[in-house]
Amino acid sequence: MSNRLTTPAAVTAMLVAMLAAPADAAEYVQAPGSSLAFATRYDGEVFTGRFGGFDTRLSFDPERLGDSRLDVTIELAGTSTGNADRDSTLSGGDFFDVARFARARYVAETFRALGGNRYAAEGTLSLRGVSRPVTLEFTWTAGTPALLSGHATVRRLEFGVGGGDWSDTGVIPDEVAISTRVYLHPAP
Repeated sequence: MSNRLTTPAAVTAMLVAMLAAPADAAEYVQAPGSSLAFATRYDGEVFTGRFGGFDTRLSFDPERLGDSRLDVTIELAGTSTGNADRDSTLSGGDFFDVARFARARYVAETFRALGGNRYAAEGTLSLRGVSRPVTLEFTWTAGTPALLSGHATVRRLEFGVGGGDWSDTGVIPDEVAISTRVYLHPAP
C-alpha cells in the first residue's frame, strides 16, 4: 500500500507550496555610524542639529513592501545644534519639553516604490503627545551593512514645537527638514 504523501505528484505539490509561501521581510537593527539630523532657519540663518540618539528597527524587502515596517525611537534630550543657548531653548517647554516628552517615535507600515532603489514610507510621527502623518522618502542600498538614506519634512507647529512667542514663521519656518543615514545589520 503506497503512502499518498510520498508520491511524486504529492512531493512536487509540497515543494511548489513551500516556494510560493510568503517569506517574511528581512529584519534589521541599527548599526553604529547612523545619523538623524534636522535643519531649519532662525532669523534667516540656517542651522542644523542632531538628536540625542535614536534606535531603528526595520523589516524590509523591496519585493514585499506590504510586509515592511519601520520603527524609530528618538531621544530628544541631548539634542545638539552646537549653540548652548539654542540647545537649552530646544529642550525647554516651548519646544521639545523633554521633561514631559523625553522621546519621539516614528512608525511606518505603508511603503511604496518610487523607482530604482527609491521608496516612500508613509508613517506617523508622535512628538509632544501629538501624532501626525509624515512621509519619509529614502533610498535603499542592500549590503552588509545595508543603508537607508532618507529625508522628510515636519511641520513643527502641528506638534506644538516652538509655539507661543516662537510661532512666528517669519522667525522660524514651520517646515523643518529631517535627514537620516541609517546603517543596518540583520537582526540577531
